[in-house]
Amino acid sequence: MIRVLIAIAVLFAAVLALDWLGGVPLAVTVAWPGGEIAPSARVVVVALVLFALAAVLAWAILSGVLRSPKIVGDYFRARRRDRGYAALSRGMIAVGAGDARLAHRYAGEARKLLGGREPLVHLLDAQAAQIEGADDRARAAFNRMLDNPETALLGLRGLYIEASRAGEADAARHYAAEAMKVAPGIPWAGQATIEFQSAEEDWEGALATLEQSASSRLVDKREARRQRAVLLTARALQCEDSEPEKARTNALEAHRLAPELVPAAVAAGRLLSRFGDLRKASKVLEAAWKQSPHPDIAEVYAHVRPGDAPRDRLKRAKSLAALRPNSIEGLVAVARQAIDAHEWAEARDALTRALRLAPTRRVCLMLAELEEAEHGDRGRMREWLSRAVTAAPDATWIADGVASDEWAPVSPVTGRLDAYEWKVPATRGDGTSLDGADLADRAMLPLEPPRAAMPPLEDADDRADPPSGSGMGPSSGPGSGTGDGGGLGKGPRPGNGTGGGSAIGKPADVAADDTPRPGAMPPGAPAPLPAAAATAAAATVPATAALAAPAPMTAAMAAPGPARPEPAARPQATTQASRPAPRPAQSAVLTASADLPTQRRPDDPGPLAADDDFTPARSAPAYS
Repeated sequence: MIRVLIAIAVLFAAVLALDWLGGVPLAVTVAWPGGEIAPSARVVVVALVLFALAAVLAWAILSGVLRSPKIVGDYFRARRRDRGYAALSRGMIAVGAGDARLAHRYAGEARKLLGGREPLVHLLDAQAAQIEGADDRARAAFNRMLDNPETALLGLRGLYIEASRAGEADAARHYAAEAMKVAPGIPWAGQATIEFQSAEEDWEGALATLEQSASSRLVDKREARRQRAVLLTARALQCEDSEPEKARTNALEAHRLAPELVPAAVAAGRLLSRFGDLRKASKVLEAAWKQSPHPDIAEVYAHVRPGDAPRDRLKRAKSLAALRPNSIEGLVAVARQAIDAHEWAEARDALTRALRLAPTRRVCLMLAELEEAEHGDRGRMREWLSRAVTAAPDATWIADGVASDEWAPVSPVTGRLDAYEWKVPATRGDGTSLDGADLADRAMLPLEPPRAAMPPLEDADDRADPPSGSGMGPSSGPGSGTGDGGGLGKGPRPGNGTGGGSAIGKPADVAADDTPRPGAMPPGAPAPLPAAAATAAAATVPATAALAAPAPMTAAMAAPGPARPEPAARPQATTQASRPAPRPAQSAVLTASADLPTQRRPDDPGPLAADDDFTPARSAPAYS
């Protein structure tokens, strides 16, 4: 709209100018052979303008004809260049997508269309070789970049990355140093130089390089303070034994730059305590504890005055823990000093509170130590040790996935400065976790009273007699005893009872005071078999008697054998119905066919004599 208004304004100005020229008293005469003309000024001006336009148009046409070959060449070159940049763009996209085949194809196309004049062609060729895994081609492409001053830094950067990947530390350091010479203000070269100097423990050189980077504003001010504190702490730890005064100065400066840096505060507190400045050491450690509680700070703070008694160290640990209430590190520090001071109640109270906060492995191990030291209870000690196996791990120093008990200024994997962090390592758990509140309640349980000793188990031959009843044992030998029916006697052979139960009795030829009666068989000698019983048994079970009956008894066999000492009777409250009857020995089973009683079961296939008295027993003993 503005352009239209401007055009209308110009047109009006031209009209006014022509109108003004019409009133100007100007006479122009044009003469030629054969006549003349005297046009007005207005006509003369218009004619001059038209002539100028015609001359410009004619010159444009003539110059176009003369420059047409060049114009055609520029057109085709521009078209080729556009195709090359399009291939270069598609190749960069393929590199970003990780498509090595397309990247290699477009890199070749861009090299063909653009040639070696375009630096991005070398970059695309190098990156395509990198994703293909062709390290030699990638290094060759980066080396070609060194010939061009515009791409020299790009080539050094690529060669540095390739050397770092291959683990060639010397080559990587060389390329970083060359980059520092070409461009001292490049950030990655300065950081790489600092890391290489730190890996070689060249703390002075690393500090100088850091100062140069900070002065060039290549590093953030806060990051530069942190890195300087780390380098000063490393230098203090290096010269702590050889140059303690220099180490103290470096540690204090590091603590001033980064109060949250635990190793700097620990080193400063330890060195100040070594020089006798206990108050300043305590202030440094307390300031670091308020920022980040740490077990190393608690340990140095408890031993800040050498030679203190365990109870004095316990008081100091309590004062430090009060600066950060409800901190597990404070509770663990108090428990540690309480165990050393044999203050078992305070140690147990601190550890139970720590369990409620975080039931970690360290707390369980300290409870196991407490149980053994206080009570000598190895059972409860093993219980806490088993819980420590499945408990959550404690925080530790971790750098690039590597856990360490001690802090270090550089990572052991990548060599990165200030890589260690105090955190809990990641674990692949099984989904189980300990209940801190329940464990705390268990830790406060008193010891169980000692259990009474269990009575020794009794053999079948040593069981006591039942309290009531009378009968004879299930054998052919006579016996007497107490019980609800026939039972197993203590004599040389069990007697044949008439009741339904069984009882433990004594043979009939033994008196109440366990002395043999006159004319009785000695203990251990086999009793003579009655003739009637032997005849009835042989007639009733001929097959069994033929297979299982022993040889005929001779005088030698009937002779009295050595007497077996009679076991002392023990009181037994268990009735015969609540325990099974003792089974006879194998030798008794083999000879029982001659000692079987005359009673038989109704389903017994053996013949019954006419004069047999069939009286079924209540509970005949079973033999096998």
